[in-house]
Amino acid sequence: MPAKRLTTLRVEKPWGRHKLWPGFGDVPDGGAAVGEIWFDAKDVADPELMVKYLFTSERLSIQVHPDDATARAAGYKRGKDEAWLVLAAEPDSTIALGTREVTSREALAAGALDGAIVDMVDWKPVKAGDVIYSAAGAVHAIGAGITLIEVQQNVDLTYRLYDYGRPRALHLEAGIAVSNPVPFVAPPVPGEIAPGRTILCEGGKFVLERWSWDGARTVTLPDGVSGWLVPVTGGGTVDGAAFAAGECWMADGSVEIAPDAGSDILFAYPLKDRVDLFA
Repeated sequence: MPAKRLTTLRVEKPWGRHKLWPGFGDVPDGGAAVGEIWFDAKDVADPELMVKYLFTSERLSIQVHPDDATARAAGYKRGKDEAWLVLAAEPDSTIALGTREVTSREALAAGALDGAIVDMVDWKPVKAGDVIYSAAGAVHAIGAGITLIEVQQNVDLTYRLYDYGRPRALHLEAGIAVSNPVPFVAPPVPGEIAPGRTILCEGGKFVLERWSWDGARTVTLPDGVSGWLVPVTGGGTVDGAAFAAGECWMADGSVEIAPDAGSDILFAYPLKDRVDLFA
């Protein structure tokens, strides 16, 4: 299909913000806080990935996602791995990743009931530019004061373990069953593999690349594989159509991408390992 600009959806959240990020209008006075921007591929049947922006003013719930096999057994198409690129973070911002020490599921369940789980998880400091790949089974929570881009497997399936007393449902039985309560070990980041082309993560459920090259290049995706183009800053054209920061585009086959000078672009595709997109 030709490159397609995805529909932007603003999602209200109790932990969201009124002041968002360049490329998105702030919430009007009196409006409900917006926590997420979703990019919806309305005319695409069951896309494998989804892209979001998150804007936090409070800690999100401590939660976990199932892997593909467990999710399918529960009637879903897939599980959820996700990756985050931190765009901005207040000085004391943290993200909880894994537990501070190897923990039994029984102890994790007890901590979720009495609130001790807040101190059982490992709150790690984050800053702008950090990239984190959070695989299914990792107990995690995004902290306050953070703006980030999230790339995830496309499924609305989150098991909340603890939500700081907010009046939202928890999913303790299902969530504890899929939790892997161990210290988080970050997967290796391949880094720059060619001028202007950096691999931020691979070896999971998708590859996330970062591009900063100038001029037009033709990108060719394998048959049956789509790509998600996310301009972080700047803009450019894809198959002659203008794109800009704050948007997300989806394409397959061969497309010509011409970023403006100095633009910063993410490109994600649902394969375990990278392919030669520029062959």
